[in-house]
Amino acid sequence: MSSPKRQPRRSRTPTPSPRPAPRKTKPKAAAFGQPLPTRFASAQLLRRFHKLLPAALLMGWLALAPKGFYLRAFTPQITLWYLLWQRLSPNHRLSHVVQDARDGGADRLSPKGKRLSAQLTSEATTSFSDARQGLPLDILYRCLKHIAQCVGASFQTALWHGHKVALTDGSTLRLRPLGNLPDQFPPHRPGNCKKTPYWCVSRVVGMFCLATGVVLDTALGALTTSEQALFSQLLLQDAAWADWVFVADRNFGVYSVARSARQARAHLVSRMTQARAAKMARLAGVSLVPGLDVRVTWHPGKHDRCPTNLERKPVAGRLVVLRVRRAGRAVTLSLFTTLLDAKKYTPHALAELYGQRWKVELYFRYVKTQMDLGFLECRAAQMARKEWLAGLAAYNLIRYTMAAAAAVAKISVHILSFSRARELLLGWFQRASFRRVTQRSWKRLLTRVAQAQLPKRKKPRPSEPRAIRPFAKDFPKLEGSRADARKNLALVCAKS
Repeated sequence: MSSPKRQPRRSRTPTPSPRPAPRKTKPKAAAFGQPLPTRFASAQLLRRFHKLLPAALLMGWLALAPKGFYLRAFTPQITLWYLLWQRLSPNHRLSHVVQDARDGGADRLSPKGKRLSAQLTSEATTSFSDARQGLPLDILYRCLKHIAQCVGASFQTALWHGHKVALTDGSTLRLRPLGNLPDQFPPHRPGNCKKTPYWCVSRVVGMFCLATGVVLDTALGALTTSEQALFSQLLLQDAAWADWVFVADRNFGVYSVARSARQARAHLVSRMTQARAAKMARLAGVSLVPGLDVRVTWHPGKHDRCPTNLERKPVAGRLVVLRVRRAGRAVTLSLFTTLLDAKKYTPHALAELYGQRWKVELYFRYVKTQMDLGFLECRAAQMARKEWLAGLAAYNLIRYTMAAAAAVAKISVHILSFSRARELLLGWFQRASFRRVTQRSWKRLLTRVAQAQLPKRKKPRPSEPRAIRPFAKDFPKLEGSRADARKNLALVCAKS
């Protein structure tokens, strides 16, 4: 009997199946939380970091200043650097600056043959105090703007529908009533308190870049000047805000802010108070209900205060009302925007953009707590302004380092720890010179900054009451002036 013929062995390699066609996805309009790209390598970022405080540019600024700067031991570049270094360091005292200068911390910035450490034979702080008082205020303002522009040119910030986004908010600073501070920043009497106030309070307004967190511009004034007036002043004095989108809270949802943005050829996305939104909807002939998206024309009222250089013209915009959920509860959100294209700038996109506004609260917290700018120890109003601008310039140096670390590591800059980046940058400055540093130390700094990330919380943090737990003290609080307290103390001692 013959055996059956064997069938040929089939190959086990499967035949390739046709790949499905890739799905067409619409590009995202905004890249919130995405990695920060850059076209520069780490070595190029180091060279651009050196150009943040160039000596040639500083001398050009001094030539435009109304007063000349006497070239003493503390040259303009050294004085400017130590003003920034004061805020980078946790110790802001002048004696700490003089000690670092005597240890050779600024010898690389000194002219040839004139090392600063060799010229300082005393531990007195008079030389540095006179130098920082003689440095023009405009130099620090130009330095702040220059660093912000360099950060914007070094990193490709994600655009929102083709616009750059800036977050705006205001805050206050405290000062002691010394020198001419009470004249320019009068003491504040909170609430219905009839007692004599003590602390001088200054109002500040800041503009922060959404992509990098750097300070773009700032204004400082007395409490008698409103945040809206300071914001309009910033917009009208600079012509570089074209096509920017400013995001602000309901305090900035007034006519003067909207008109200032349009006069500067910028746009505004601001929340509205319930009363203003209801009045605007009533004038437009509609009801203020969720889902509303209507074009409106904002005319100035008799109670709207505007700067003298602001034209009182109607502002065309949209009133958008949405119902969103926040922290487990529903919130009605009334937004006013000067972006008129409802198909391109949808209500959902506007609400998502306004949700990023909370980051400005974090930026101000870093400025006031980490940089220790919430309370300024100054004896003159001009020096208080210099301290504020120098602190913001130092803050921008930290932001540049964080952006560089995020760009090299290809991660989001918003997940990095600001306090840890500040510590690492200060240590890098102390170990290396500002001019001559190695690329190896710079790369190691960026690596360590990129590794210092904020913790990922598995559970949402509960809402905490806005209250301060008092500390038990042996002495009562000082109320009123010190002179009155001394008189009362003398009366008590005389009776006893």
